[in-house]
Order: sequence, then structure tokens, then C-alpha cells
Amino acid sequence: MTVVVKIPTVLRKHTDGNATIEAHGTNVKELIHDIVRQYPDFKDRVLSDDGQLHRFINVYANDEDVRYLEGVDTKVTDGDTVAILPAVAGG
Repeated sequence: MTVVVKIPTVLRKHTDGNATIEAHGTNVKELIHDIVRQYPDFKDRVLSDDGQLHRFINVYANDEDVRYLEGVDTKVTDGDTVAILPAVAGG
């Protein structure tokens, strides 16, 4: 499956400046691993040592927070859009 993945400005330096990437996979985990295959530096920014998403990384599949779906096992299909966003805190 080919899915468009949106990359926020703060992470684009790890994807050669690309704001969107076409990635392949049937779920969010496979998409992230495909992005890491294309851009190895991306891994340390989004995945922890155990291969899970860093707790401050939010992922949305078609505008739905994957934490409330099936997490990184959330299914995706051709034409879906996934957004990877770091959490923002402040006051």
C-alpha cells in the first residue's frame, strides 16, 4: 500500500527537507519502518529503543489519533494520509 505521510517542519531535516513522503505498508508501524529505510536518521526522532513510538510523537491516520485506534498496528490503505507530529507543550 502507498500512503502519503506528512512530516512537520521540525522533522524535515531528517527527511531531506521533504514535507510529504510516500511510504509503503499495511499499518502505521510498517510505514514508519519504510520511512526509516528511506531516511535512517528519522528513526531516533520517532522510535524508542524498543521500537515503539516515542511518547511525545503523535500519529494521525486520516485525522484520527492512532492511540485511540490500534496504535502502531492501525491499518492503512492506498490513498490514506498519515501525519506524524511531535507533541507541543508550553504555557
